[in-house]
Amino acid sequence: MKSRIFIGVFTLLFSVVTFAQDSKALEGTWNLIITEEGKEVPAWLEIKHSGISSLVGHFCNKTGSARPIADIKVNGTNFSFSIPAQWEPKGFDMQIMGAPDGDGLKGTIIDTSGKAHQWVATRSPKLTYNENPKYEKPIKLFNGKDLSGWTALGENQWLAEDGVLKSPKSGANLRTDETFYDFKLHVEFRIPKGSNSGIYLRGRYEVQIADDFGSDVSNVLFGGVYGLLTPNEMVAKPAGEWQEYDITLIGRRVTIVANGKTIIENQNIPGMTGGALDNDEAAPGPILFQGDHGPVELRNIVIAKIAE
Repeated sequence: MKSRIFIGVFTLLFSVVTFAQDSKALEGTWNLIITEEGKEVPAWLEIKHSGISSLVGHFCNKTGSARPIADIKVNGTNFSFSIPAQWEPKGFDMQIMGAPDGDGLKGTIIDTSGKAHQWVATRSPKLTYNENPKYEKPIKLFNGKDLSGWTALGENQWLAEDGVLKSPKSGANLRTDETFYDFKLHVEFRIPKGSNSGIYLRGRYEVQIADDFGSDVSNVLFGGVYGLLTPNEMVAKPAGEWQEYDITLIGRRVTIVANGKTIIENQNIPGMTGGALDNDEAAPGPILFQGDHGPVELRNIVIAKIAE
C-alpha cells in the first residue's frame, strides 16, 4: 500500500515538474505578427499559470478587445487553445497553435472562416518608467484651420471648421504625422447620441470615447483602455456636451483624468488594444483618432512631450 502511495505521489510530482519545464518557455506576454494574405497584422497574447498545472491567458486579435483564454493545452513544448468570435465574422471558433522558436514563438491561427494563417511572436518589451518627468513646451497638434500634420488612413471624411476637427460620418481613422513616446495629452471632444470613437496612444492603446452617460464602469466603455483597464468611476457627460481627457503615458503606465476626475491612475497597460497600427511597443507612435465608428468632434488638442 505504501509503495502505491509513493508511486502515486512521485508520478504527480514528476507530472508537475514536467509541466513546469514545458510551460516555462511559454509564459509571459507576447507580441504577435499574423500574416494574412501577404499582409502583416498585429496581435497580442498573454500566457500564465492558474494553480499547479493549468495555463490560462488573454488574446487580443487585430480588432476588438483582449478576451480571456480559459484553457491552454500543452503537449511537450507545443500549445493550443480555442477562442470564440468577438467582432470577427461568425463561423468556427478560432484555433491557435504554437511552439517555442528560439527566443520567440511561432505557429498557426485558424480564423472563424476556417482559413489558416502563420504567425510569429516576440516577448513584449519592458518599458521604462520615469518617476520625475520633465515636460517640454506644450504644442498644438491641431491648428484649427486645416489638417496640416494629420493623415487620414483611408478615404478622408475629416475636416476643420471653426477651430474644431470634425468627422461628420463614419469613415477613416486620422493620425498625426509626428510620433511620440512619453507625453501628456489634452483633448476636448464631443459626440452625438449613440456615437463611438477613441484615442489611440502611440497608435496602439485605445482610450474609449462613447455615449455612456449613466452606465456602469467597464473597460470597453467611456474612459477605459479598451478591454484592458477599467475606470474607477463613470464620469461621462450626456451626448452633445463637450468633454475632456488629460492623459499621461510614461512607459506602460497611464493616468487618465476625464472631465476633471482621475479615473485611472498609474496603471500598466499590458498590451496593445484591437485596431492598433502595430505592436512595436518600444518605438514611438502617433496619436490616432478613431473615425470608423461614428461622428466625433475634437478641439484644443495639445501635447507636452517628456524630455528624454
